[in-house]
Amino acid sequence: MRCVHHIAAALVFVLAVVLAPRAAGADALAGARLLSVSGPIDPIVARYVEREVGAAERDGAALVVVELDTPGGLDASTRAIVQALLGSRVPVAVYVAPSGARAASAGMFVTLAAGVAAMAPGTEIGAAHPVSVGGGKLGSTAETKAVHDAAAFARALAELRGRGGAWPERAVRESVSLTGEEARRAGVIDLVAADVPDLLRQLDGRVVPTSAGDDLLRTAGMQVEERPMPTSERVVRAVSDPNVAYVLFLLGLLGVAAELYHPGTLVPGTVGAIALLLSLVAFGNLPIAWAGILLILIAIGLFVGELHSGSGVLAAAAVAALVLGSLMLYAPREPMSPAAPVRVSPALVVVMASAVTAFFLFVVRATLRARRLAVRTGVPALVGHVGVATSELAPAGTVRVEGEPWSAECGSGVIRSGERVKVVGVAGIVLQVTRLEGATGEGPWNRSLPTSS
Repeated sequence: MRCVHHIAAALVFVLAVVLAPRAAGADALAGARLLSVSGPIDPIVARYVEREVGAAERDGAALVVVELDTPGGLDASTRAIVQALLGSRVPVAVYVAPSGARAASAGMFVTLAAGVAAMAPGTEIGAAHPVSVGGGKLGSTAETKAVHDAAAFARALAELRGRGGAWPERAVRESVSLTGEEARRAGVIDLVAADVPDLLRQLDGRVVPTSAGDDLLRTAGMQVEERPMPTSERVVRAVSDPNVAYVLFLLGLLGVAAELYHPGTLVPGTVGAIALLLSLVAFGNLPIAWAGILLILIAIGLFVGELHSGSGVLAAAAVAALVLGSLMLYAPREPMSPAAPVRVSPALVVVMASAVTAFFLFVVRATLRARRLAVRTGVPALVGHVGVATSELAPAGTVRVEGEPWSAECGSGVIRSGERVKVVGVAGIVLQVTRLEGATGEGPWNRSLPTSS
């Protein structure tokens, strides 16, 4: 009987060991996932949100909280995030935070699409009038189409989530904004929360819509798992800044050019290749105008032509092509936020155009000039130099040239000690010299040099 009790106790222990981790894991999976979105909304952010919302569904998370602070972003990326939030089977709360953050332009649409919309004190939402990617105004026809499209999008989200009445459309057409408390009173958002724990306290017991139906939240004391953007995506996003990508592209071209004109150094070529690869990765996430890329490449070709012609005309054409290509590098293919234009800073264009011009016309040109000079080192470099005989040359003897003693031979006659000589050739390490006509050993130049009889 005692044996049976021991076996039963052992089974209970084994079950406890096996099941306890699963229970703990289930509790962790059933907690809240906290995502962080800051800066412009771009394809990288869209992929991050889509991936994490999908992972939350697969893992059985109870809630996804998207902490948002954005000046706006690309229309296509915004719609991708909105579709992910509307199609989520897990409740999603968009929380505009921390204090001082904003959900401007594209951020307003993301907030409207959430199952729960919340803001921290001291935040704002709105200003959703579309502009071109370059930050300027759209043409009259394009602007009318973009505004009507964005206004209809805002109305659709407001009607679906029952938020804000006519205000979201006004935010598009009139670029108006609201503070967090104003947005709560206007019904644009559901609540104002000081921080994430306060948000979870207020969400406890609230019914939230999802694509699978309404869900009753039990968030009191819920564990929160932070799911930041992976380092690799943060790096790609950093280099995908329009100005950073532009600088990397030009530095890559200069590095490769430096390696071609001075092969064997490896460092410029390696750094240039890495910079070029990073710029191409960045261009994959930006609205590139290939005409701008082509103009920049033509500018580099014109600089190379200038190095071999020296006319100055090609250099002027290269600078013009470089500046024009830089300003045309990004194309306005879709409307976006005026607070997050995709363009190269004009001041940066001036700086980089000056740097590229100086690199080709001064650095590379000096390198080519040095390579064209005759190499004059060692004994052959003494040809043409003047020295003094330190012994009699009949025909062999010794001379002093450039302060150093050398074995020497004269072609004809006899050169006496103290006479000045000129090096006319080299045979191995023996100098071929000739008497410097009209010079004797009596001058002050010879007296400054030691002689031997």
